Amino acid sequence: MRDTLVLNASFEPLSTVSLNRAVVLVLQDKAVVEASHPELRMRAAAVDLPVPRVIRLLRFVRVPFRRQAPWSRRGVLVRDRHKCAYCGRRATTVDHVVPKSQGGGDTWLNTVASCAPDNHRKANRTPEEAGMPLLFEPYVPTPTDAMLLALGAEGRAGLPEWLPEPAAA
Repeated sequence: MRDTLVLNASFEPLSTVSLNRAVVLVLQDKAVVEASHPELRMRAAAVDLPVPRVIRLLRFVRVPFRRQAPWSRRGVLVRDRHKCAYCGRRATTVDHVVPKSQGGGDTWLNTVASCAPDNHRKANRTPEEAGMPLLFEPYVPTPTDAMLLALGAEGRAGLPEWLPEPAAA
């Protein structure tokens, strides 16, 4: 589970890491805890530190500029918050708006989260051909949006207010 947000030394979001990796970075003095779980602490023989939600690297890491997040099935489900684009129920699959057989590809703007029954019902047709309008339009998330969306709604609760809200679906 990747539930700890990593900020660059300049406070810009870089990535999410596992709790174990975050603790290792703090213990190696490569990062400091910026936000933590209010009541949880990690204790060992010589260590007592808060469970980190957000850590900040002490040295600036230069990252090549990325215009958009890389496409993935998991990314589409996270972007759409596991909500079916056709009926609004829980989505478990990814549907191509323009089917691959009609020239559609694996892109952010051509894929939406879908429940299995709606995915089968739409089959090899466009939403217009199937009479199934989209409840929301697909969009291309920024890398920061994708990272913050991956933390989920419950993950946002413990984060600082100054972090940007991801774009709405």
